[in-house]
Amino acid sequence: MNRRVVVVGDLVTDVLAAPAGPVAPGTDTPAHIRVTGGGQAANTAVWLAAAGTPVTLVAVVGDDTAGRTRRAELADAGVDRAVRACAERPTGTIVVLAGGGDRTMLSDRGATLSLTSADIDAGLTPDAGHLHLSGYPVFAPETYEAARHALAAAHRQGMTTSVDAASAAPLRQFGAAAFLDCVRGVDLLLANEDEAETLTGSADPAVAGRRLAETVGVAVVKLGRDGALWCGRDGTLLRVPAEAVDPVDATGAGDAFAAGLLACWTAGGDPTAALRAGAHFGARAVTSLGARPADPSSPGR
Repeated sequence: MNRRVVVVGDLVTDVLAAPAGPVAPGTDTPAHIRVTGGGQAANTAVWLAAAGTPVTLVAVVGDDTAGRTRRAELADAGVDRAVRACAERPTGTIVVLAGGGDRTMLSDRGATLSLTSADIDAGLTPDAGHLHLSGYPVFAPETYEAARHALAAAHRQGMTTSVDAASAAPLRQFGAAAFLDCVRGVDLLLANEDEAETLTGSADPAVAGRRLAETVGVAVVKLGRDGALWCGRDGTLLRVPAEAVDPVDATGAGDAFAAGLLACWTAGGDPTAALRAGAHFGARAVTSLGARPADPSSPGR
């Protein structure tokens, strides 16, 4: 039986631009442009719902048309919402420059910076069994205490916990030691290669994963086309390959991976099965444009 997962973090508008070719500075470049829901936490929540996992998103949007649209999209995807509308800030917006296996993001966090401990408490229902925290609330001074509160409250409620390291650039700015101090003792820490190196100083994913596992229960290092590693504090080291697909857009692939892994692991799956589920969802994500399932209601397995 799948336990309810509470996902804490960002719900924003993605303006996704996929250029038809190399960007020509100072002039026009043809591109396919979509405006849709985004945010690491929201994307993971939608993919969890697609996997059949009961899920609640805790987030803040603006009291505006974009915020209402983003909330409606979550409802359509089967995500339960503890999403507050904030009058003081607009809904956040991310401009994503996408192409093939990579993407670059320009971020205006907007109302996501208004997340509070009270928002967390509103989402921690009695049936919640696992809390997944995006790293973005950890990075921002405005939301750091809410992020700490989320992990502490989950621990008091007897929930398992996971954190996604989110993004290498703000992680470097925030500081590896401060981040690891915040997430110390969580059950799962997810990081891609850049994030794992930022946190440990090692470019070897296995070495980085083992070092991270000294701080958390398990470090999962996402390797993109090379699969993923499971590094346990008990010395467990597992690796699964990625599924072979032709990538269209990497936006949200890590969020989808996290959802696949958590859906399996929280339902009692073993580490190898969880990694394979994550790899499957990551492969699904890169074969279409955007960070959400092409059909959010379609079966995840």
